Amino acid sequence: MKIADMGWEQVEAYLKTDDLAVLPLGSTEQHAGLSLSVDSILSERIAIEAAEPLGIPVFPVLAYGVTPYFVAYPGTISLRIETYVSVVRDILDGLYHQGFRRIFIVNGHGGNQPAGSLAIEWMADHPGTSVKFHNWWNAPQTFAKVQEIDPVASHASWMENFPWTRLARDYPTQKKPMIDLARMRAMDPEKVRAYLGDGNFGGLYQRPDEDMLAVWNTGVTETRAMMQGPWE
Repeated sequence: MKIADMGWEQVEAYLKTDDLAVLPLGSTEQHAGLSLSVDSILSERIAIEAAEPLGIPVFPVLAYGVTPYFVAYPGTISLRIETYVSVVRDILDGLYHQGFRRIFIVNGHGGNQPAGSLAIEWMADHPGTSVKFHNWWNAPQTFAKVQEIDPVASHASWMENFPWTRLARDYPTQKKPMIDLARMRAMDPEKVRAYLGDGNFGGLYQRPDEDMLAVWNTGVTETRAMMQGPWE
């Protein structure tokens, strides 16, 4: 259930029977020839598809994250770590105030890891609560499916090129050599852009939709199973 499709009375009724909510986290950043909203689109959509059969409310995605290395690419917006952690903390506090005691975070962006550390700290400050922080794209089963299809997969490569994240354009057909991630991490944003070029970290730009749906269905199933528990 999307919170966007619910009224307050429905949330009040839900809280009389359950205390679980889902919070997707995304980002607005370059993804080569894909949408700038890839991470937000995927985290919110996988959260909704996983939660729908279970009747769990899914809150709107937090569409901005921590991505300072990409700010030389037009359209990329990055929050400072302290800002991001404060925003996520306020959201968790708000969910707690409303009566939610179990919170399932579906994260779609690697730079958002500070929110995972915050969740542990937040639980210690709120006895009786439980928070799961789930990186959906590299969870064990989903990542294994990616590797089974094509082990050369990375940021802005085929593994993020779903029908709902691609744009109306022609994508390169060649396989881009993998970058040196450690080297990139030592660069400022302008040098990162010069090093990456279009922004793909390496690998094919697109694979058949049947491959993408295999990854997606695995991700939805794995995410749903984690929502169901165990929770303690």
